[in-house]
Amino acid sequence: MDRRIFHGLITPNDIAQALMAEFNRGNLHAQVLGQADKMAVQITTRWGAQSGGRTAMTVTIQKVEDGVMVEIGQQAWLGVAASLGQTAFSALRNPFSLLGRLDDLAQDIENIQLGDSVWQTIDRVALTLGASHELSERLRRVTCIYCGTANPLGEGSCIACGAPLGDAHPTTCPNCGYAVTEADVTCPNCKQRL
Repeated sequence: MDRRIFHGLITPNDIAQALMAEFNRGNLHAQVLGQADKMAVQITTRWGAQSGGRTAMTVTIQKVEDGVMVEIGQQAWLGVAASLGQTAFSALRNPFSLLGRLDDLAQDIENIQLGDSVWQTIDRVALTLGASHELSERLRRVTCIYCGTANPLGEGSCIACGAPLGDAHPTTCPNCGYAVTEADVTCPNCKQRL
């Protein structure tokens, strides 16, 4: 499961509607489940599609503090793998049969790239709405444990009482938007090096 967090003025409905517009056409069918703070978009190959193997994927979108968290589940590959195997077997028996299966091959390649296409659509929506993996301005504060005052990041001591703030200044993973500390070497969410 791949997870990313986008901070900013973005809602689950914004992403769900963009995914519906992008993937509910051609050989693909999309549907939205849930409402308001937690939604799921299911993308699958239409029944009776003329070319390619069957595939399916679920995208879960949930409201989090100052943004949304998006998770993409594992894509179902069995139908695509069977279709690619049939194309390869046909080509081995008769290389000219590959010409008749070009539509199947093109659709299988498109289905294999479905996860990347979903992330591109989500990234495009986030960029359009001004959301990013960076913490929102409201979350870019360190609260003093002694007096409760919100202090800007980078301050060594509290602007109200002068108490030391320590090294717990939050930041985010540039790959997935997960909140990490300065001490983290790899992101606990996506395991990418920071």
